[in-house]
Amino acid sequence: MDLSVPIRINNCGYYRVHTGPIIKTEHPEGRNDYQLLYIAHGKGHFFLNGKETIVTKGNMVLFRPGEPQVYYYYAQDKTEVYWVHFTGSQIEEYLAHYDIPRDENVFYTGASPDYQWLYNQMIQELQLCRPYYESTLTLQFQELLISIRRHIDTHKQMNAFARKEVEYAIHYFNENYNKDINIEEYAASRHMSISWFIRNFKRYCKMTPLNYIVSIRISNAKNLLENTSYNITEIAAIVGYDNPLYFSRLFHKHEGIAPSEYRNKLIHL
Repeated sequence: MDLSVPIRINNCGYYRVHTGPIIKTEHPEGRNDYQLLYIAHGKGHFFLNGKETIVTKGNMVLFRPGEPQVYYYYAQDKTEVYWVHFTGSQIEEYLAHYDIPRDENVFYTGASPDYQWLYNQMIQELQLCRPYYESTLTLQFQELLISIRRHIDTHKQMNAFARKEVEYAIHYFNENYNKDINIEEYAASRHMSISWFIRNFKRYCKMTPLNYIVSIRISNAKNLLENTSYNITEIAAIVGYDNPLYFSRLFHKHEGIAPSEYRNKLIHL
C-alpha cells in the first residue's frame, strides 16, 4: 500500500482466454492493494464468501486490500477480462464519491466499449512510461470511475420493467446473434414500441441493439479466425452473414484490418 499519494495505479492488464484449459488466480490471503476487474466477454468463476459466483459479461469485480482473491477463467468460456491494481490514501473517498458499491464485490456496469478503451489507454501508458504517465493514469482511472457512476445513475433511473426487458434482450441476442434478428419484429414480439426499446437499450448498454449484435458477431468471428481453419466465407456464415464481402467490410470497419489480415498477423506473432 502506497499512502503517500491520493491514487496510484500499480499495474493494468488484459486476458483473452481461448486456450488453456484454465487460468487460475489464487490469493487466499488477498493482496495489499485494490483490484478492479471488468468482464468484457464470456465469464469468470469467482469464489466469494466461500461460494462460487459466475460473473458474466458487463460486470465488474472489486477486491479491497486483504480480501481473498480466488477465481478461474476457462478456455471454453472465451473470457475477455481487463483489470487494474491501484492504491493510495484517498481510494475509499473516491470509490464512495462515485457510488461504487461498498458491501458487494460484483456489480453490473453494462457492456460498454468505453470501459475497454479506458483500460487499453491505461495499459498503453504503463507500457510506454512517457513523461507524466502517472498523472495521466490517475486521470484515466478517474474517467473509468465516472463512466461506472454514469451507468449506475442510468440504471437507477430505469424502472424495473425496462431493466428486465433490456436484460432479457441481452440474453436473447447472445443466444441468437448468428440468426437474422429484426429489431422491430423483436420489439413487437415483446409488446414494446421500437423507439421505446431502442431508447432504453441504449441507456442501459451505451449502444443500440443492432450495434450490440454486431459486436457479438465480430467478437466471435475473431475467435474463429484465431482458433479454427475455417475460411472467411465459412466464418461469415457461422456468425450470421450470407455475404462474405459485406462481412469483411464490416470487420474492417470495427477492427481496422480485413479478416484475412487479422489471421495473418496472428500467424506471424
